[in-house]
Amino acid sequence: MGGDFTLKPGNPLDNIRVVLVETSHPGNLGAAARAMKVMGLSNLYLVNPKCAIDDEARARASGAVDVLDAARICASLDEALAGTVLAAACTSRRRDLPHPAYTPRQAAPELLSQAGSAPVAIVYGSETFGLANEHLGKCRWLLNIPTNPDYASLNLGAAVQVVAYELRCTLADGTLDLPAFVPASHEEVEGLIGALEETLVEIGFLDPRQPKRLMPRLRRFFARAGLEKEEVAIWRGIAGAARSRGRSG
Repeated sequence: MGGDFTLKPGNPLDNIRVVLVETSHPGNLGAAARAMKVMGLSNLYLVNPKCAIDDEARARASGAVDVLDAARICASLDEALAGTVLAAACTSRRRDLPHPAYTPRQAAPELLSQAGSAPVAIVYGSETFGLANEHLGKCRWLLNIPTNPDYASLNLGAAVQVVAYELRCTLADGTLDLPAFVPASHEEVEGLIGALEETLVEIGFLDPRQPKRLMPRLRRFFARAGLEKEEVAIWRGIAGAARSRGRSG
């Protein structure tokens, strides 16, 4: 049974991307699109899909075929996250990862707050393998849907539905505060991390043959911090100064 919520102009749901990575079953594409549309989401991004948007996908989408037809096909997760200021990876993994982790209900207010002024992304992995560490490393947060610990497997379409429902309910429940700063984009943060890695190698602090966990820990640090554009510029300046000092010394 559905409900009708009147949303204010500048609906933050319009700035939320649902990103599906290497989906292998067309029925799940349709189920995800239907789950999105019923909760007011419309931006579907498919990263290197392993199946086509075929008749089965359209049948499962039911009245949400327009979401499928408008889906953007991306060759990489970086492409799908371009321009976003926050990406949250939906996964059942937790203990071996350094990311801040939240339930969808806990995360929804901040996701919507950020989406009030810039794109954010919810990222889902493949049905068989989930998200690789490489994919998780490009996301700031983890989203853990509470499930039965004895059987935590959740269908992709159902996982999209749970998160979309929490976003819709949070938006309907009250007024959201917009962030008081200009957050850095995905590309800006990735560029900073790359520059820092080059600098640390050049000044002899990081051995690329034995990198250990330094760069993942720096990613964790910046994920917790939630960098502003100006802070990225400051860190880029620090890295540049360190490299110049190392060359002149």
